[in-house]
Amino acid sequence: MDRGAKETFVTELRDRLNKAPVVYLTDFTGLSVKEMTGLRRSLKESGAEYLVVKNRLAKLAFAETELPDITENLEGPTGMVFGYDGPVAPAKALSEFAKLHDKKPAFKLGIMDAEILDTAQIDRIAKIPSREVLLAQLAGVLEAPLAELASVLGAKLQEMAGLLGALQARGPEELAEEEDE
Repeated sequence: MDRGAKETFVTELRDRLNKAPVVYLTDFTGLSVKEMTGLRRSLKESGAEYLVVKNRLAKLAFAETELPDITENLEGPTGMVFGYDGPVAPAKALSEFAKLHDKKPAFKLGIMDAEILDTAQIDRIAKIPSREVLLAQLAGVLEAPLAELASVLGAKLQEMAGLLGALQARGPEELAEEEDE
């Protein structure tokens, strides 16, 4: 890679770092080209992008951003996941992929909202239910009190109908007799 290509790469990497709300650093040691292609495909489906970076160039790109200094973690093979649609889907895709491939790639760390995330925090993010599941749970929580109110009101209407039915069943003669007493 010549100097111009390196400068272009650093500029593009810096732009990705500034654009993505979440970045995960991984160690992809032991993954084959076929597995890397599968990983990239699953991350793309989750709204993320996977990029293998040279640590020296990544350090230069990080120096041009306002993100925390993570240079001590830029050692060994490094792959970066840029999550453009939020932190959950890429973390979940990486975790599920790692379960199927001998815990590879391994998380090094993450950066979300200019804060460094350790591997335990990334694992917790990966366990958050999907957006659709959370919306369904919210709808259920909001629906439950309304359903209870409708049930209570329906029961009162049935009770009133039952009382009116009982009065009607007694007939006008019985009601007249009660009024006379």
